[in-house]
Amino acid sequence: MRARDWLSALRFRPRLVDCLAAGYTRDDLYADAIAGLTVGIVALPLAMAFAVASGVPPQAGIFTAIIAGFLISLLGGSRVQIGGPTAAYVVIVYGIVAQHGVAGLVVCTIAAGVLLLAMGITRMGGLIRFIPVSIVIGFTNGIAILILLSQAKEFLGLDITMPDEFFTRMQTIAANVAHVDPVTVAVSVTCLAVLWLWPKSITTEGQALEAEDHHTPIPDDRALNNTRRRGRVILTRLPSPIVVLIVASIVVALLHLPIETIGTRFGGIPQQLPAFAWPDISLSTLRNLIAPTITIALLGAIESLLSARVADTQIDDRHDPNQELMAQGIANIVAPFFGGIPATGAIARTATNIRTGGRTPVAGMIHALTLLVVVLAAAPLAQYVPLAALSAVLIVVAINMGDWHAFRDLRKYSIPYRAVLLSTFVITVVFDLTLAVEIGLVLASLFFIYRVSDLTRVEAITLDGVPPGIAAFKVFGSLFFGSVGKLEPLLDPVRTPAHIVILEMHQVISIDNTGLETLQSLHRSLARRGGKLILCGLNRHPSEQVARAAFLDPADVVPHLAAALFRAHKIVGETSQPDLFPRAESESEA
Repeated sequence: MRARDWLSALRFRPRLVDCLAAGYTRDDLYADAIAGLTVGIVALPLAMAFAVASGVPPQAGIFTAIIAGFLISLLGGSRVQIGGPTAAYVVIVYGIVAQHGVAGLVVCTIAAGVLLLAMGITRMGGLIRFIPVSIVIGFTNGIAILILLSQAKEFLGLDITMPDEFFTRMQTIAANVAHVDPVTVAVSVTCLAVLWLWPKSITTEGQALEAEDHHTPIPDDRALNNTRRRGRVILTRLPSPIVVLIVASIVVALLHLPIETIGTRFGGIPQQLPAFAWPDISLSTLRNLIAPTITIALLGAIESLLSARVADTQIDDRHDPNQELMAQGIANIVAPFFGGIPATGAIARTATNIRTGGRTPVAGMIHALTLLVVVLAAAPLAQYVPLAALSAVLIVVAINMGDWHAFRDLRKYSIPYRAVLLSTFVITVVFDLTLAVEIGLVLASLFFIYRVSDLTRVEAITLDGVPPGIAAFKVFGSLFFGSVGKLEPLLDPVRTPAHIVILEMHQVISIDNTGLETLQSLHRSLARRGGKLILCGLNRHPSEQVARAAFLDPADVVPHLAAALFRAHKIVGETSQPDLFPRAESESEA
């Protein structure tokens, strides 16, 4: 089979192919180039900050943004998705590096890439949407808290080793607060203030601007206000992280401030891409890394598809989740061979791409090439970047990534929603992200089972003019392992003395194997008493399940209640009354 046939069988069709086939114009290229250059500049400080916070050299983040970012745009299923290292991975990567070293991280990332690729090939992209939003908010806010705590060392200039365990980390920070470095704190706070107060938008009625465009004389005070507005507009178009890093680096270099920089800790950034390196992979290594591998794959899938879905709402488009997962998988397989770390879709950079006019995946590819040019041209200058400035950048990212309004609005939602969100959040912060997602999914599943079971009802139907010994019940909801207890009273001859039981089931949407087993038990119980079970109004899925089980006479499965009553009357007419209804007979003799 040829390569094209394989790709067709896998439904491997990057969105870039569709964009180029629809007609790629010079205007599209210009818009993508502007957006790609802007996003590339925005991504540079973020990539370095994420890498340093993850316990790896800053160039690892840049190489990931270049290689993985290019592949995700080239092969992905979204028009505007920007890929690269993200804040969500910081805590996980840091833990893996601390326990298993960089070699363990490489193995984890490649294995996670294989899982993501397999998820895309097997068309599992749609299943990621089944993860409740309460779990996503819980672990996202938990990761944000952990990022804030992880930056205490660089932000305060503490000469300590940060432990992994939450409470020990809090104790370590509290015990060393008196030893903060004033110079580092001054740089950190200044950078944080600039990032936080940097103009993000500009509102104006446009009167002064329109007057200037039409060369209409305007008062001096209005001209001054117009100049200020124009200045704010220019500032809003400059990425605040890159401005902070440049200014902070210049100040630290000129004043010879005694604080840690990329140069003092990592020796700078190499002015070239790393060479291909084959990792040491063994079964014993993989056995110890199964849990973090699954965490990276699951988090990458959630983050990338969430980012693509948010982007769809902004550009009125629809991404291909399976193609996106395959692209994420390939990117995470390739990047580690060149010194990269886990990558996924980045919501903030994707939003920046959209706001600056990105139209096609070409913008994401240009973003990666922009980073490559920066590395080749200006890598030596990165040695002056203070870690305190990177810490400030990461703190702002952590604050912005959290959905803090969700805590304030908890009272508006149900108790199960609150329980899942808070449990996932607390376990993420105190224990482990993998455990948090697992427990969150278990809790969400249990609450869902309880809710569906609670909505399932079995109600008696009042019948007029029917012989004794015939009873009918209407079933609502879903007959599955969590709700079959609603049928238990029908199995008890004392509580349900009827010998012919009709179940009207046109409002039953599904039946699982446990539900079928319960219906079979009811059928056997009635048969031992010489009775019958009649089902009516079955929808397609329940009808297929009952037909496959083949425990009922086809004549006892009818389309509606009237046909079921006719069938019951016919059974009564064909069977001797004393045998079928001994209790009714004894009552008539009395």
